[in-house]
Amino acid sequence: MKTLSQNNSLYEQDYYLWLLQTSKLLQEGKLNQVDINSLIEEIDSMGRSEKKEIKSRLIILIEHLLKLNYWQAEKEYNARGWRNTVVEQRLQIDLSLEDSPSLIKVLDESFLDCYNKARISTLQKYQLSGDLFPIQPPFSLEDILDSNYLP
Repeated sequence: MKTLSQNNSLYEQDYYLWLLQTSKLLQEGKLNQVDINSLIEEIDSMGRSEKKEIKSRLIILIEHLLKLNYWQAEKEYNARGWRNTVVEQRLQIDLSLEDSPSLIKVLDESFLDCYNKARISTLQKYQLSGDLFPIQPPFSLEDILDSNYLP
């Protein structure tokens, strides 16, 4: 097993090996040999990744609900794909919430920001008129997470 100073550089040289060795050290109770600073960095990074993923999925969900609700010119041709995306994003959000129920707080706190990002992003991607989608969300977080809510 590597010493602490060797283990510190291992994090930067061979991440996977560092993970294996850190796991083994933790299982063996050899806490004094664990690269604590890198472990803290990884745990913080994992939390940020979880937040980013669930917010990203919420934005995609909102984008497709907006298109289903308001983009009538394209709805006939694209509604099926948009609905498929809505169902898939809800499923992925549900799976994330099953594993980490505390992420609902992230959704609550970021709902308005995610709505604004989804609205602006969709308008820009498709070069749509700025008044196509409402500035304020026309649905609640509870609505859009509800599998029975489909326009």
